[in-house]
Amino acid sequence: QVQLVESGGGLVQAGGSLRLSCAASGRTFSSYVMGWFRQAPGKEREDVASITWNGYNTYYADAVKGRFSISRDNAKNTVYLQMNSLKPEDTAVYYCGVDLSSYQRHSLRVFPDYDYWGQGTQVTVSS
Repeated sequence: QVQLVESGGGLVQAGGSLRLSCAASGRTFSSYVMGWFRQAPGKEREDVASITWNGYNTYYADAVKGRFSISRDNAKNTVYLQMNSLKPEDTAVYYCGVDLSSYQRHSLRVFPDYDYWGQGTQVTVSS
């Protein structure tokens, strides 16, 4: 059974940092694009960051560029999202996903469509 489990969310003051993790189980996703998206109450889903299978290329939403950093450890089947300089508008449930149509894709110019995603982890940034 394929599972993506996010962790690392919590309550943090504006300007603080959090590191989210997403552990995959059931199969390996080391050859596929993975990424993070978020959804705040009453708002549409928003893509945040994605990363190619080898970690060489990344893609970020303008809202998080320079503050967030995505990385992955294929040996651990895990993807991370380091979030710095957090703002209240970053408050949302954060989900990780995998794009199974992206086998060994080397470039990222748009956010992918994810085939699997987890249950999410809540991030709350207080002002």
